[in-house]
Amino acid sequence: MPEASVIIPTYNRAGPVREAVDSVLAQAGVEFELIVVDDGSTDDTPAVLDGYGQRVRRVRQDNRGVSAARNAGVAASGGALIAFLDSDDLWLPGKLAVQAAFFRDHPEARICQTEEIWVRRGRRVNPGRRHRKRSGRFFVPSLSMCLVSPSAVMMRRDLFDEMGGFDPDLPACEDYDLWLRIGCRYPIHLIDAPLIVKRGGHADQLSAQAGLDRYRVRSIARLLDAGALSAPHRRAAAYVMAKKCRIYADGCERRGRAAEAARYREMAGRYVVW
Repeated sequence: MPEASVIIPTYNRAGPVREAVDSVLAQAGVEFELIVVDDGSTDDTPAVLDGYGQRVRRVRQDNRGVSAARNAGVAASGGALIAFLDSDDLWLPGKLAVQAAFFRDHPEARICQTEEIWVRRGRRVNPGRRHRKRSGRFFVPSLSMCLVSPSAVMMRRDLFDEMGGFDPDLPACEDYDLWLRIGCRYPIHLIDAPLIVKRGGHADQLSAQAGLDRYRVRSIARLLDAGALSAPHRRAAAYVMAKKCRIYADGCERRGRAAEAARYREMAGRYVVW
């Protein structure tokens, strides 16, 4: 049984997925399996993956989105540790070994991530201060923006199972949703070394879509409705949710979607901040 299972979801990224796979196969010092979930690609992705033979396990499914693809990869895997890599990102040498060693040295830890290098349209960029990664319990700042990167994460399988995986009903912000569900319960540890290359700026990037706050609002509302948040967390979540609802409603009104705007304004006032 491998110590770690690596899951790469992909859809129509025949070129980038080859680079992602190569960056995983170059890892050393850990017994691991690599599972690539092809989410119904119509390009050369199947042929690219077939070229790796037995070094890569392939799972093929109809196009159901990144959450379903990641969940399917975990379901097919056997490692006690789970790591994810988006097919447009890369791992640097030692990433897998460093995180596996962290879990061996910290048996109480459930999840960790590494630092990262940002590349936009082929050029390295520096993330802003608001994107600075943190370590420990940082649920409140995570409400405003996603502070955890899927490609940087490793977690224990039992935590993934406890959380129920990624929500397949969310077409985007599915990682934001899972990190909030984890972060309100457990610390998320940071290994302060840049061990992934996070590549962005391409047209099919989910985080580049417009109107993403509606999915973040859905995630926060479910946490509030579940009654699982502490009083300070509930106050912070209600405040951020109301703010995001109003911003989204303003955008709807500018685009002539009055009924949708009214619905989000009503939602903004539904949760009392006390």
